[in-house]
Amino acid sequence: MNHRDTAQEEPAEHHRFMAYLSALEQVTDAEEADMLGKFLTDPDQTMAQSAVLRHLDRRAAELHPGPAYESWAEMVTRATTRHPLLAQRLREWSLFRAVALGQPWEPDALLGASNWLQLKTAAASDAPALELLADGGRTKRVRNTARTNIQQDRSP
Repeated sequence: MNHRDTAQEEPAEHHRFMAYLSALEQVTDAEEADMLGKFLTDPDQTMAQSAVLRHLDRRAAELHPGPAYESWAEMVTRATTRHPLLAQRLREWSLFRAVALGQPWEPDALLGASNWLQLKTAAASDAPALELLADGGRTKRVRNTARTNIQQDRSP
């Protein structure tokens, strides 16, 4: 079977997923909210939210260190307000940003966050968050990652 035969057998939602990812990689800032809203009306909500989640993660990773993150996050919040998973991920990116930039954040918020955020924070964060996660992280992997990073920070 050649590639063409395989592509023809893929379900339509796989093609839409790839098309959504491609479009979101090229979207302008001015068109982003409308495009997110349009994609989130897809009848296959699991697929559509997955594509938007990948986009959200990619853009947040690019933007979180700088000031453009705040206006972008406000726009995405409006576009994803009816989608709890996406709204939660954006809140967690905002918490990650606060921790990473040394802005005010609540320890209970980090301890109550998803495994995804705890692991991301444990792998790339400052000493106060590392100590917190080394002692109280949700999973053994989170705790071990935080402990490893604490040891690396203390090494000469």
